[in-house]
Amino acid sequence: MAGPATSFKKVTRLKAPLIPGTKPSLHNNQLLVSTGVPSFDNTLGGGLAIGTVLLIEEDVYGSYSKLMLKFYLAEAVLSKHSMLVASADIDPRQLTKELPGPIVVDPGVEATISGPGDNDMKIAWRYQNMPQVQSSPSGVQFGHYYDMTRQMSEDLLQATDITYFHPEVQDCHCRSSPSGCHGKMRPSYARLLKAVKSHIERGNFSTDAQSQQRNVLRIGVHSLGSPQWGEEEVGSYDPSLCQFLFALRATLRSSYATAIITMPTHLFQDTAFTKRVEHVCDTVVRLDSFVGSDKEKNPAFKEYHGLFQVMKLPRLNALTCHELDTYDLAFKLRRKKFTIEKLHLPPELADSTGRSQEDDAVAPCSRTTNTNKLDF
Repeated sequence: MAGPATSFKKVTRLKAPLIPGTKPSLHNNQLLVSTGVPSFDNTLGGGLAIGTVLLIEEDVYGSYSKLMLKFYLAEAVLSKHSMLVASADIDPRQLTKELPGPIVVDPGVEATISGPGDNDMKIAWRYQNMPQVQSSPSGVQFGHYYDMTRQMSEDLLQATDITYFHPEVQDCHCRSSPSGCHGKMRPSYARLLKAVKSHIERGNFSTDAQSQQRNVLRIGVHSLGSPQWGEEEVGSYDPSLCQFLFALRATLRSSYATAIITMPTHLFQDTAFTKRVEHVCDTVVRLDSFVGSDKEKNPAFKEYHGLFQVMKLPRLNALTCHELDTYDLAFKLRRKKFTIEKLHLPPELADSTGRSQEDDAVAPCSRTTNTNKLDF
């Protein structure tokens, strides 16, 4: 006799699609891509999640934020991902021409020292049994290292699907038309959003698209919100920038795409406007360079080039975000490596020495001539 029917079904975990240059997260099974800076990937919990927007608040001169954007785009070239590069301050083609070249060995691991009469002397002995090859320009490994003195090969750039966007505000008058690109959104932002949606549909990057071989679209926007994008004078901001970021994040949620946007938020004197911009992005970090400040000559910060502040982390498939061990982070730039490390300040030996001398000058507890029952 057959038993009663039941609606029980075994719950199986969906397997993430195997896309070159990606890996599933160990925390929430979200598909991740590398930002091009391995230490930055560790700070984010493994990498940049697919379908999210990362905002980098630029340093005053914008040099380090631009460098991080180049690492992100260079990782797209090595992973054979599609790219959409947008900029209004400079020619976006100039960004790809200045991409750093990859290197094979981790520059933080020194293999050997060639000394006279002793060729077997090792340093960093804990790395002896580890493979020296950390990344390969032709492979699909997760994360690479780059040499700032070299440029990306032209053959690799030509083999990459790259789309460039440079707004021409004076040629678009859809802002005054109610049936324009996106209502009352600023023309430069509306055209960029339209270009992103068109590229997602054309390249089958949408999650609903039927494609046997998936790929990832990397969107890099340089210095969004600068006066070249059409922002008006200080104090008269309209909601176009927040509308664009909100619409972009909604578009990426249903597509195999990521976006890194650099923005000169130091130009916005209204802190409430900056908070609204940060609220509509998934991940927000801020670069505080020491160039031109008093910290540049401070010996306590001589090993670093600036502070790295994590303002917001994404909450994906969970109620809480990835927790960091510490939020006191700093970045340093070497010839072959850009790293984000914990801020370790040297001990203040002068103050400690002074305190020890003062403590020695104080008489210790001892029996005095005063005969009090409480003395000891």
